[in-house]
Amino acid sequence: MPRLLDKYKKDIVPALMRDFGYKNVMQVPKITKVSVNMGLGEAVQNPKIIDACLEELAALTGQKPVITRSKKAIAGFKLRAGLPIGIAVTLRRDRAFEFLDRLMSLALPRVRDFRGISPKGFDGRGNFTLGLKEQIIFPEINYDKVQKVKGMNITVVTTAQTDDEAKKLLDYLGMPFRK
Repeated sequence: MPRLLDKYKKDIVPALMRDFGYKNVMQVPKITKVSVNMGLGEAVQNPKIIDACLEELAALTGQKPVITRSKKAIAGFKLRAGLPIGIAVTLRRDRAFEFLDRLMSLALPRVRDFRGISPKGFDGRGNFTLGLKEQIIFPEINYDKVQKVKGMNITVVTTAQTDDEAKKLLDYLGMPFRK
C-alpha cells in the first residue's frame, strides 16, 4: 500500500470527518484520479519529440502514455487534423497516490525559487490543476538525455463537492500551498 494512501486512511479520513461534520465515511472526499498531460505543439515540425517525451512520461508515471491528436486543421499553426500534438496519462488508485507522493516530497522541492503552489488552481467543483514548467525536476529523468525541456499539467480529480473540501484534503496530504 502506498505511503500516502496509508496516511489518508489512518489520519486524514478521521480529520476530515471531524472538520466537516461528516456522519458517514463514504462522504469524505477522496482522490479518484490524477491526470498528467504534456502539450507538444513543436511535434508538428519535429515528430521525434513525441518519442522522447513518451519515454520520459512513462518513467515518471509508471504507465504508458496515450498520444493525443489534433481534432481539426489550423492553417496558421501548420496543423492538420490527426497529427500528434500531445501525450497524456491517467493514474488511478495506488499509482495516483504514489505519483502524488513523489510530486510533493521529491519533485516540487527541487523547483528553483519554490515558494509554494498557488491555491488558485481549483475549478469550483473540487478538482485541482497545477502546471510545471520543466520535467527535469523529477529524479527519474536523466538530465543528459533530455532533448528539450517541456512542461506539463497535472490535474488531481477528487470527489469533493466544494473547493474548500478539496483544499483541506490536499493540505492534509501535504500539498505545499502558498500562504
